[in-house]
Amino acid sequence: MAEVVLNNIVKSYNKGEVIAVNNVSFEVNKGELYGLIGPDGAGKTSIFRILTTLILPDSGTASVSGYDVVKNYKIIRKKVGYMPGKFSLYQDLTVEENINFFATVFGTTVKKNYDLIRDIYVQLEPFKSRKAGKLSGGMKQKLALCCALIHRPIVLFLDEPTTGIDTISRKEFWEMIKKLKQEGITILVSTPYMDEAKLCDRIALILNGRIISIETPNNIIKKFSDKLYAIKANNMGKLLNDLRNNKLIKTCFAFGEFHHITFQNDGINLQSKLIENLQNAGYQNIEIKEITPNIEDCFINLMN
Repeated sequence: MAEVVLNNIVKSYNKGEVIAVNNVSFEVNKGELYGLIGPDGAGKTSIFRILTTLILPDSGTASVSGYDVVKNYKIIRKKVGYMPGKFSLYQDLTVEENINFFATVFGTTVKKNYDLIRDIYVQLEPFKSRKAGKLSGGMKQKLALCCALIHRPIVLFLDEPTTGIDTISRKEFWEMIKKLKQEGITILVSTPYMDEAKLCDRIALILNGRIISIETPNNIIKKFSDKLYAIKANNMGKLLNDLRNNKLIKTCFAFGEFHHITFQNDGINLQSKLIENLQNAGYQNIEIKEITPNIEDCFINLMN
């Protein structure tokens, strides 16, 4: 059963000059961990703000837990939790004061829903008397999540929750998200980090306000049609340009210490010929190997 439904949602700004969300439709099933994956400016935040009834769509319809986001906005606000990308709690209040405040707003108490937030709260407890503005980035995100959960929402919206925090905090945060899914909460999470996409049940890849693919992470990877190779050598900057101009190469993109490439014809082994070309061009320490595509490879492939 679909817990969140969008039908042909359009949202523009500056009197229609900027189309942030362009005819977007998708459904999120009850209890699903659903990822909205795309770069900054793709339309993720606008979609979340529509679903949490903070802004109105220009056209189309959307519902959360069966309630229309325009007609039933008061009901939806009581049933969802929303953690915006920018830290928006009261920085001059302490950790404990922020949590108690949001519990009061929703007519509940920390004690009543403590079982839901316990794993997060025990990490915050040593800092409960510290002002929110003085917390580290990771602790701020945990506090924001605590406040979004304090009323036991049916649907939880997390807008880029790990942006700007360190790798360890990102890992801890995703562990908390997976535990919340086990509680039966439907979770929508947006992120620009492609490596986080594989942690979701399904993902929607979004670019320039349009959905370009909706699938499970594994199925998106399976649809990558070409063999993919990683290659490196000395002078990686020049190598990138030369590979893109090489007639043997179909696609070439930089990925960390390697460049990822596909060949024009997978039916013929062109690796040795490419290595010969590069050696003749003066390249040394050439390394090439076949690899499994990741979500970012698939996203770039769909973009092109």
